[in-house]
Amino acid sequence: MANQTAHGKEELRWCDACGTLLLGDSCSVCGSEGRQFRINSPGDIRPCMGDTIDMVLALFRETFGTDAPLRGRAMFLNKIPGEDRADEIVAHGAVVAVMRYDIRRARMVLELRQHGAEMFAPVAKRSIVRFAGMSGHLKGKVVPGANVTEVVGTFSEGDPLILLKGGKAGPGVALCDSGSLRSAERAVKIRDLNAPSGIPMSPKAGLDTFVACNRGHVRRIQRRAVHEIRRFMDEGNRNHLPVTVSFSGGKDSLAACALAMEACGNVDLINIDTGLEFPETLEYVDRFARMNGLRLHRAVGGTGFSDNIDSFGPPAKDFRWCCKVCKLGPVTDTIDRDFPKGTVTVEGNRRLESFARSKTSFVTRNPFVPNQINLNPIRDWSAAEVWLYILTHGLDYNPLYDRDFERIGCYLCPACLESEWANTRRIHPDLASEWDSYLASYAESRGLPPEYASMGFWRWKALPPKMVRIADEMGLDLRPKAQPGPSMRMLKGASPCAAGGFSIEAIVNVPRQRDFSYVEDALRTVGDAKYDDAYEIALLRLPIGRARLFGGGQVSVNSPDARNAKEVFSRAVTALVRAMMCTECGICAKGCPRCAITMDGGMRVDPGRCNSCGRCERSCMVVHYSDRLLSEDVGASPATINRP
Repeated sequence: MANQTAHGKEELRWCDACGTLLLGDSCSVCGSEGRQFRINSPGDIRPCMGDTIDMVLALFRETFGTDAPLRGRAMFLNKIPGEDRADEIVAHGAVVAVMRYDIRRARMVLELRQHGAEMFAPVAKRSIVRFAGMSGHLKGKVVPGANVTEVVGTFSEGDPLILLKGGKAGPGVALCDSGSLRSAERAVKIRDLNAPSGIPMSPKAGLDTFVACNRGHVRRIQRRAVHEIRRFMDEGNRNHLPVTVSFSGGKDSLAACALAMEACGNVDLINIDTGLEFPETLEYVDRFARMNGLRLHRAVGGTGFSDNIDSFGPPAKDFRWCCKVCKLGPVTDTIDRDFPKGTVTVEGNRRLESFARSKTSFVTRNPFVPNQINLNPIRDWSAAEVWLYILTHGLDYNPLYDRDFERIGCYLCPACLESEWANTRRIHPDLASEWDSYLASYAESRGLPPEYASMGFWRWKALPPKMVRIADEMGLDLRPKAQPGPSMRMLKGASPCAAGGFSIEAIVNVPRQRDFSYVEDALRTVGDAKYDDAYEIALLRLPIGRARLFGGGQVSVNSPDARNAKEVFSRAVTALVRAMMCTECGICAKGCPRCAITMDGGMRVDPGRCNSCGRCERSCMVVHYSDRLLSEDVGASPATINRP
């Protein structure tokens, strides 16, 4: 939809006559090719709707005393990088402001942009500052209080302002409160200041106008997607596998479902109840299946999350153990049970959703679900195009989208933003209270400050720079003072051994979920393994070295050189963690090409079948996150496990 231009910008077009965003070559109502404007990349713009409209208007009323330039007009939101939620507000064919969620103040705040200042300057009732006596390039400069000639309304330090100088207007930021502005050495900071751009005010318009003006475009993208699905069914589905839709209850899966139904007729729906779904989502999925006469196959995560939370701790953006336990394992079982010969599943994956999906092709396969072929007909669509398709056809969508949710998933998903969690507190205080209580208890047990839970720091195992900056600004020490969970203490790093070669020694503290003999099975997927039940010693032998693992948690490794010693150590410790913390999701068993793995209170490996190929390790959540699972013992020397 959007054309990428230089400096991380995307070019879009706006119909000034009709007052809405254009996605195609021209307006289907008036024929206009529209006026170009720019937004920040990646440009996954979406319509502003439901409660979000009220929130945006309230922010402008609170700041400038009026919402007149935006009331009744079409508005769109474009997600941009930030500490938490950050959206460009597009109206009148320009970015008029950015709204951000301020984690420190736990609220949305407004940042005015040049076109917003132009539009609101004639009607604003407060937060206006006029100044004089400065010349030259003023963008980014600070205005002394002595240069301020007029102050309209009251405001606080940090609030957005409309700045006026002669015939120019622009956005600024208050560097002190309005009462002390004239006497301040640094009164306001100029974000921008320009003569009027001449961008016209758009007529009033809503979602119906957006649909009408883009009718031709939606027909084209719909036709292309349906054609792709039908062509695959004719040419690629040689085994005539049944067609299903991965139906999460979100907007993308809804669009994918409607396209699949047009291309193939009735389809079956596969839905995953992770045990952490919003009640509105489950009710919506049931209603949609019933109203459309579609058979619903529900994969149930059950108590998988609660059964494993004490072992793994809170899931995080960089530690999504919950996805394997609550989603991938159950859906794999469901497909095996209901579609033993396999299925072609139409999904709503889009490239603009995330970097991980940026290279999604039309046909994909999930290595963890071997009997499923995935089709991605909307991979190139923007969020605006998805909504255009849904609104054009009057499709029944999840009511949570009208409650200011931009995405729909598990209600406590670590991938969500703190602003989304605040929204969950607003509409489901019962669900939020339960999770907040757990987080508070978890933080207390590890000597972490309350902000670990209340400000969303729990959503990362390793904090990104933006969150480190916030913690430093607030003087928060987020290093755990106690470590009751899995941990490792290095006794000796890779160092020369008296007997020759190099050795490593450590103590690994992992909850004993099962008999230590399971460690032998995990080691067998790595190399030659033996186990002595009397002394609880497991041995691993590889061409590059050997490891001994004891029931008390001690691990010792010997190898001819330091590099190989580290490799053997990494693989041995990872196998130990895997054996003790196996969730019995069964994904490794389903993906084993030699059928060497079974689930029996944990992972069991048939030595006559296993050839230590390592494929099962690549599908194991515990292996994938082994470096996140094992924290450094308090007071111990630094240690890192690198996955093989």
